[in-house]
Amino acid sequence: MKTKGTKMSCSDQNEEVTDIDGGSPLLDVKPQAIIVWRNVVLMATLHGAAIYALLCLTWKCYLYTLLWASLLYWVGALGITAGAHRLWAHRSYKAKLPLRLLLAMFDCIAFQMDIYFWVREHRVHHRFSETNADPHNAKRGFFFSHVGWLLCRKHPDVIEKGSKVDLSDLMADPVIRYQRKYFLPLMLFFCFIMPTTIPTLWGESLWNAYFIAAILRYCLLMNSTWLVNSAAHLWGSKPYDRSINPVENALVSTLTGGEGWHNYHHTFPWDYRAGEFGWRINPTTMFIDLMAVLGQVTDRKTTSRESVKSRKLRTG
Repeated sequence: MKTKGTKMSCSDQNEEVTDIDGGSPLLDVKPQAIIVWRNVVLMATLHGAAIYALLCLTWKCYLYTLLWASLLYWVGALGITAGAHRLWAHRSYKAKLPLRLLLAMFDCIAFQMDIYFWVREHRVHHRFSETNADPHNAKRGFFFSHVGWLLCRKHPDVIEKGSKVDLSDLMADPVIRYQRKYFLPLMLFFCFIMPTTIPTLWGESLWNAYFIAAILRYCLLMNSTWLVNSAAHLWGSKPYDRSINPVENALVSTLTGGEGWHNYHHTFPWDYRAGEFGWRINPTTMFIDLMAVLGQVTDRKTTSRESVKSRKLRTG
């Protein structure tokens, strides 16, 4: 059954790019977006509830509840940054089973779909960045790359290229297989039930706990992550490769635990630090280094300073 949608007109400017798979030119035509109204309603409801929580409830709840929500924000962020992104999407380091289980749990707290789905979209994004095959193509504007891509039907190129991405390494990991199989109950528990229940232990009402520790925290983390796709592809400096859209954005790095050094990351995607300067506004790198000290992380991949300097001189 076909899903009905509404077409929004976009610019008809054409730009020719190269198909990395076959070498043939792709015509990067900004397509008409077909709105998925169910997603629009869900996102509008979520953001409306988050605004209500921010304006009406944050000043009523216990300080412990705000601290609890902040803790969940940052551990959820680690599930995306240290887990889905740097570990599973880019294989920039190796993690032992206990840490992989912990990161998979953190990923459920963040609820940005399961790790398998997240990694597939991200690998397509890197391979076909700023083309129609990029799920959140920043050339279609801030709103589209931030949230609009979730409100529209996928471009056919995204589906086609996504079906060809090699994900065999993911399915070889029992942690990924387990999380994918049981993602719905795991997500409901770790993203909504557990965050709502814990604050009642210090007397918080279920109403406040749900809207602050679950809804508001979840909405803020999603928007912070989306800024990597939008703001970090539009506004900032390009010291490593001026020919690509991704930029260095300190504000995005602050909100995401180190993911805003995006010109570096797209130039050297295998580097576990995702930035040149180690711990500079990069708590995710600190976390990975701490796990290495504790024996949970090995084989951290980096880029030599000589290679970075050479690339700066050549393309920065």
